[in-house]
Amino acid sequence: MRADGSGWWDFGPRNVMRDRQNPDLLVPPVTDAGTLPNLKFSFSDTYMQLNHGGWSREVTVRQLPIATTLAGVNMALTPGGVRELHWHEQAEWAIMLVGRARITAVNQNGRNFIADVGVGDLWYFPPGIPHSIQGLEEGCEFLLVFDDGTFSDLNTLSISDWFAHTPKDVLSANFGVQPENFNDIPNHQRYIFQAEVPGPLDSQRVISPYGTVSESFTHRLLAQEPITTPGGQVRIADTTNFPIAEKVAAALVEVKPGGMREMHWHPNADEWQYYISGKGRMTVFAGEGTARTFDYSAGDVGYVPRAFGHYVQNTGDQSLWFLEIFKSSRFEDVSLNQWMALTPRQLVEENLHVGPTFMHSLRKKKWPVVKYPGFY
Repeated sequence: MRADGSGWWDFGPRNVMRDRQNPDLLVPPVTDAGTLPNLKFSFSDTYMQLNHGGWSREVTVRQLPIATTLAGVNMALTPGGVRELHWHEQAEWAIMLVGRARITAVNQNGRNFIADVGVGDLWYFPPGIPHSIQGLEEGCEFLLVFDDGTFSDLNTLSISDWFAHTPKDVLSANFGVQPENFNDIPNHQRYIFQAEVPGPLDSQRVISPYGTVSESFTHRLLAQEPITTPGGQVRIADTTNFPIAEKVAAALVEVKPGGMREMHWHPNADEWQYYISGKGRMTVFAGEGTARTFDYSAGDVGYVPRAFGHYVQNTGDQSLWFLEIFKSSRFEDVSLNQWMALTPRQLVEENLHVGPTFMHSLRKKKWPVVKYPGFY
């Protein structure tokens, strides 16, 4: 029951734990109205693919139908666990969440790449570029994002799968060795498998006659100087500082307790979100008197269609960390506050019936995250 008396008690069957996780669905704010598609799905509610060497789970349009532009895969690898040599029709963007891994790739010009990545590091492989991922001594967990909502990581192009579906005489002719060399190849896609932890990075390098890739496939996001405001901080990675990532842009956002990712929208792409830690609440405004509020916590995926207004509040007592990810080469957002500050004053006053106190509070410089003591 809402504080204004709307609604009534729920005496019937209910999942109390789910209700506590979603208080703004159980008792929506009075400003919510109309209908919007579901804009939330948790990785905890999706199927877990278990393998010797690690696990994976994914959120695609099959779980979150509104998320047509991007799909996400949460994956973990044991020490030595391998995501086998493979490639995709789609671009792959990733961030390391726990531990460390070694990644390898070779581009279309025969230039190769090898690197170790740790917490907060990004990697990006363009469509069709073959690559691998292997857990190092402590194992690892990471988030993969692909620029197609219908993507499934279980249906990728894998080296073992191709070998298994190629006649041995063809393999013999292609590689110039006798057919018996292929007697023990796998008869199916290996996907994730257990192997030995690889040796030091330098011991694994292979010298290519064509050299190494000209643009790095990795980016150290946490090494960036963040945009810092009283409410938190933001780090943005797009082609301005991660040139290879032509199809996916992202922002890592921290919202401190009592803070809020300001009211804004994105003019160039839908927003796919991944919540890393903390608790938050997002209201999405879709026009025509329609708005809906959702609650998020670690492991949840959120989604905001392009140009829909929204904000994210920290509803917990610790920092809220989440990713904003876009199918775009550039990160772009429009600040409601900045828009009004840079619009003729009389026009804003007459449009909203606001006075001098409000007008003086507007900022011409964008604050992605805001916090005003006494106003939360």
